[in-house]
Amino acid sequence: MMTKESLMLDLEKMGIKRQGTLLVHSSYKSIGPVEGGPNTVLDALSEYMAEGLLVLPTHTWSTINSENPRFYVKDSPTCVGILTEWFRQRPGVVRSLHPTHSVAALGRDAESFVAGDEQSETPCGYQTAWRRLLERQATILLLGVDLRRNTFIHGVEEWANVPGRLTEHYEELITVLPDGTEIPVPSRRHSVGGLSQNYWKVNDLFIQKGAMYTGRFGLAETRVCDTVKMTQLLTDMLARTPELFSNADPLPRSKE
Repeated sequence: MMTKESLMLDLEKMGIKRQGTLLVHSSYKSIGPVEGGPNTVLDALSEYMAEGLLVLPTHTWSTINSENPRFYVKDSPTCVGILTEWFRQRPGVVRSLHPTHSVAALGRDAESFVAGDEQSETPCGYQTAWRRLLERQATILLLGVDLRRNTFIHGVEEWANVPGRLTEHYEELITVLPDGTEIPVPSRRHSVGGLSQNYWKVNDLFIQKGAMYTGRFGLAETRVCDTVKMTQLLTDMLARTPELFSNADPLPRSKE
């Protein structure tokens, strides 16, 4: 049975920086039995990162669209797991205003970190928290999930202007603040086709090049990702091979 203390020790063993910025993608079930359930996991993450910034995705891309255009910052549930849904409702947590790819943050500079998301016409544009992860040299913890759930890679593809990754048309989405104020957010979306399902291709390369290493959080296999190194590697690869993730073909074996 995992406890708050044992989970915090797992974070320490993985070398997570307490004063840094940590974004967590998660599968709660992968952790195994936890005394106190999801709240204990969130307590462990929050207390460990008390001197830094803890960020979880609170995406709504599966429910907010042209047919259902209103994103209610306070009430719209997330579509990316129980930990994200419980986290966004905790005291002190602030949620960004992007209608499909919001994040929730707790800790140092949380308000400024999430500010301005709604100014981006794309899910992971330069004005969003996803770009700020790179600016802050953040760590991304994939807790019981793999690179296919690493939204940050979508961001790198956007910044590299990879053709075909975004829709040409805009959806007229609306962010609704807790006081009822409505903010129009015309939005392009990630193109359909499930290209993120091919992000696994760079798993071994990331480890080889020091952009990622593995660990354990409870029973969950974890991947600890360096945003700066990931961006450097992927930007170079996408410049040479823009269609890198357009197919499931494994990468050629390295000659090193």
